[in-house]
Amino acid sequence: MTDRSYDRSESVVICDKDFNFTPDRKEFLGALTGAFPNQTSFTKEDFDKIGGMPYWCKSSRYDFKVGANTFNLEAVISGYNGGYEPQNVTPIVPVTPVAPAPVPAVNNPAQMPVAAKTSSFNILDNVKIIPEKMSNYVPFGHFKDVKGIIKSKIFFPVFVTGLSGNGKTLMVEQVCAQLKRELFRVNITIETDEDDLMGGHTLQGGDIMFREGPVIKAMRKGAVLLLDEVDLGSNKLMCLQSVLEGKGYLIKKTGEWVSPTAGFTILATANTKGQGSDDGKFIGTQIMNEAMLERFAITMQQEYPPVKTEKSILSKEMELTGSVDSDFVEKLVDWADIIRKSYYEGAIDDVVTTRRLVHIVNAFRMFGDKMKSIEMCISRFDSETRASILDLYTKVDDGIDLEENTVTENPIDESESEEYNG
Repeated sequence: MTDRSYDRSESVVICDKDFNFTPDRKEFLGALTGAFPNQTSFTKEDFDKIGGMPYWCKSSRYDFKVGANTFNLEAVISGYNGGYEPQNVTPIVPVTPVAPAPVPAVNNPAQMPVAAKTSSFNILDNVKIIPEKMSNYVPFGHFKDVKGIIKSKIFFPVFVTGLSGNGKTLMVEQVCAQLKRELFRVNITIETDEDDLMGGHTLQGGDIMFREGPVIKAMRKGAVLLLDEVDLGSNKLMCLQSVLEGKGYLIKKTGEWVSPTAGFTILATANTKGQGSDDGKFIGTQIMNEAMLERFAITMQQEYPPVKTEKSILSKEMELTGSVDSDFVEKLVDWADIIRKSYYEGAIDDVVTTRRLVHIVNAFRMFGDKMKSIEMCISRFDSETRASILDLYTKVDDGIDLEENTVTENPIDESESEEYNG
């Protein structure tokens, strides 16, 4: 049996706490200093070479960890060698740290800090980013097409366009959820640049390290890359040209060439087709570079779901917390359908999206008041449009049939309304 007794005086003070040299610790330090003489900092790989890393190295009590994979045991080894020098081991003489001379505050490029290391790290290396599967999701539109593309694991860039609130992004997320594929979603803005996409330098553990961006991580993992609202970006997105061709990418800051792993592909969503917004509805959208647009293999035009599908979407949303008001669901969908027809004909400037119908249903689940829920969810529209579509709903709720172009820019006069035969 191993003798567990030891002299309590055999200890050093680290972080204001006693570190006792137990027999197990002395045995470990003897093996460590024998294998790595004149060394005080170690990696997990170093520990593995002598049989593994003891629990106390990882303890925050003594704060030995100085980097993502580095542990400084100088204080322990110095105390151990100073009082309990093992046989056949050259003692390590502790070096008293000398304070560096102050650097004059001069704007001299030679005195500017530089990257100490160019190795890469990422907190998502061992994390799988798979979207959560929605129990109430109802597939429609190009869902099957997108699923077929992602399931094939063939590199095939797709540009998905359509009006706001019709489920473009959700469709891609739910496809990946069903197929259990990792998805890296990047929300593009006018400020998005190469560092945001590919990676850049950052401070980690006292060193300046290269942090890989979502595009590089998706390429390495063979994941799906989603460029959300891609038409909001600037010409800085041109850094994606070689990636959109299915080729590799040279990380200029590290000199590494990264080739995509099988399964990697790209989908982009946008409210326009990359030609800007003439009507000003989607302010901030840019006219995209033709060379970039040409690298997308196909463009999918996503429409609002059919009436039957939209009723199913709202019913499933209601089912989440209780019973379904089928009559309310039916009237909401019919109401939205008439408004959209009027919008497409230019009779009205705003449209009630599928997303907004879901907002109304959720408001109704909380407030229990149909008109209040509708009024609150359409309050963002201008007063004339709000009055028109609210008046329209009252007619739909009363069972009045209306013409397709009943909705106008002014509130409807009941005496002028005609029967809707559509």
